[in-house]
Amino acid sequence: MAHALWNYDGDCKNIHGHSYRLFVTVTGNPITELKNPKLGMVIDFGDLKKIVNSAIIKRFDHALALYSQSLDYDLTPLNQMFDKLEILDYQPTCENLVTDFAAGIIRLLPANVKLFSLRLQETDSSYSEWYASDN
Repeated sequence: MAHALWNYDGDCKNIHGHSYRLFVTVTGNPITELKNPKLGMVIDFGDLKKIVNSAIIKRFDHALALYSQSLDYDLTPLNQMFDKLEILDYQPTCENLVTDFAAGIIRLLPANVKLFSLRLQETDSSYSEWYASDN
């Protein structure tokens, strides 16, 4: 994903990209029903992956994320290069993205599964974490 930070006083004000890594931790009680094919699981990892893909990956993978306040002009003429544009109501920092991602995942989780934490790694040494206990 690429982004630019509007009104920022450093290099990140320019469009640049990251190979983000997202770590998702959920909590819940493992299924105990003997005839349930998900016996012993809180959630099938495949099902969790579908939720993350639906809420985040399909939307942000290879997209350019920009803060709505930064757009003083129409990017439509450039749609060949910007056809996957995410105009956000927040500055697309790692901290704000991880909060948005948490909300998207929570909406799709089954009732018996709770989001415990997210870690969005922007670079090898830079990341932001979200914990349900803090929200």
